Order: sequence, then structure tokens, then C-alpha cells
Amino acid sequence: MTLNSRELRNITPALSKKIKQERVYQPLYIILEDVLDTYNIGGFFRLAEAIGATKLYLCGGCATPPDAKITKASVGAYQLVPWDYKATAQEAIAEIRKLKRIKVIAVEQTASALDYRRLKYKFPLAFIFGNETYGLKEETLSLVDGAVEVPMYGINKSLNVMVAAGIVLYKSLEKLRKK
Repeated sequence: MTLNSRELRNITPALSKKIKQERVYQPLYIILEDVLDTYNIGGFFRLAEAIGATKLYLCGGCATPPDAKITKASVGAYQLVPWDYKATAQEAIAEIRKLKRIKVIAVEQTASALDYRRLKYKFPLAFIFGNETYGLKEETLSLVDGAVEVPMYGINKSLNVMVAAGIVLYKSLEKLRKK
């Protein structure tokens, strides 16, 4: 089943529940730490739905649905993605680690970050994304299994968090499909 944006915006709770029950989820988790722009959060719901992510965690300063801007930016996808709010990213990481042996990878510019194309993708996998201005907190970075970054070739230091997420998450799906 595919729905256009008008149909997604008008999805009924019953259809949303049916889709979530019948859907095959990819072994991917997304954690957001203090992502403040509600349009970015809505975009993450669209991205999570598009890739079939198992779950989206909104942590810290993230707004949550039914915020009007998230609802609008997600084009209704927030109704189709399993999600949870945690007070801290550390809580989300702890929950994910209890589920399975899931590696948590930061998408962050750090001294040890790999080019995202060089990561040895092993699934299930969780990616964590930080605040649009400040990135991930140091205490969060201390809990991850590694970090990747999207190389920058211009004078701009970084991409929008949603753009970086799209690049990295679709690359992970490419690797998953090759298995």
C-alpha cells in the first residue's frame, strides 16, 4: 500500500493501527536528542516511515505529536511510526540495549568519526542525531559504539540534521539489502 500526502494527512486511527500491525519493520532505530525544530522532527517521522524504522525515540527537548508543526511536516506519518518520548537519550539507549545487542552509532562530527560510507553496518542498528546547533551531549557520546559523519567539501561545516539523516539512513538500507 502506498498513500499520497493527502491520503496520509487524512489517515484514520483504525487504518493507522492496521498498517502498524501488518508492516514489516527494518532493524533500524532512530534516536533524537534535543532536536528542537519541530519541522525537523516531523521530517524524521516521514523518514522513519519511509525506511520502515522499528522505532523513533524523541528525547530531551524534542517536541512530540500532536504538535501542529510536527503533524504538518510529517504529512501524517507520525501516526504510522512507533515512537516514544524519553527524558534523556541515555534512557533511550538503555532501552534499546535491553532489547537486543544493538549497536548505537552517533551521526556527529567527532575526531574519531568515520566517513558514513566506511562503517561496517551490522544489524540491528540504532542511529542517534543531536541538536541542530550543538550536536550530541558529551555524556551521550560516551555511550555510543561509534560515530559517522557525512564529509563536507565546502566551507559550510555541516548539513541540516534531516539531510544528514536521510543520507546515512538510506546508506544503511542499501547495506541491509545487500545481505
